[in-house]
Amino acid sequence: MAEEPDSRPRRSDPKGPVEGVTAPKAPTGPTSPTDPTGPTDRPVALITGASSGIGHATATRLADAGWHTLLSGTDRTRLDELAGRTGGRALPEDLNRPDGPARLAEAAVAAAGRVDALIASAGLGWRGPYAQMPPDTLDRMIEVNLAAPLRLVRLLLPGMLERRHGRIVLIGSMAGQVGVRDEAGYSATKGGLTMFAESLWYELRGTGVGVRLVLPGAVDTPFFDRRGTPYQRERPRPVSAERVADVVVATITTERDRLYVPHWLGFPARIHGAAPGVFRRMASRFG
Repeated sequence: MAEEPDSRPRRSDPKGPVEGVTAPKAPTGPTSPTDPTGPTDRPVALITGASSGIGHATATRLADAGWHTLLSGTDRTRLDELAGRTGGRALPEDLNRPDGPARLAEAAVAAAGRVDALIASAGLGWRGPYAQMPPDTLDRMIEVNLAAPLRLVRLLLPGMLERRHGRIVLIGSMAGQVGVRDEAGYSATKGGLTMFAESLWYELRGTGVGVRLVLPGAVDTPFFDRRGTPYQRERPRPVSAERVADVVVATITTERDRLYVPHWLGFPARIHGAAPGVFRRMASRFG
């Protein structure tokens, strides 16, 4: 933990980008390890998208495993309910706002003194011909799915590097690995997240900070209702959010850095990488 008492983000220029978030000086008196409003002896996880779906299930799994959870999302009622049930701390924030990630990172460090693991699970989707995609929907999807995770990592990574310990878990998608018809915008944001994880993995080798990429297929969550189009494909069948959450926890506690959910989805991903023409013919035939 840094010694500077000022918890505001440091800037190289008053109008420039946030360079990092500095933890406030720890109090001198004793602190309960279960206190949700101050420094803790337990590992600390910041989970975005914790209002529902994968983020909600992951927060529950981590709390059961002894983690102190910082819960971010846009539904304050559901966050408060989850925090009350798991002993976590609700930090509602709209990551669609350009300053949302900076506000969230600062609030997280102020609340717990540090972040040991970032689980970036917030995401938006839209399905339909790309030429008909509403521009504001595209903007929100780029902000939440791609820009917000990159910004959060940029803000929280310096502290992890200083402590030589941390985990960055990014929730990608099979759509970002192989592409999906009528989901070009969504696939692009998830593909960008995949390349970010891959590049950062090389950069952080030997630092004590691990990058993890979880690649689900369809997941049985409110995601499809919110995008306005229900899931209509026969394959792959949707898996539960709890199943994905189990994999997320596994990526934090083990050295596995890229996991498909279900695991057999790694096979078509490998076919796509080795023989994209063959994959496209198969996708056209079987959907």
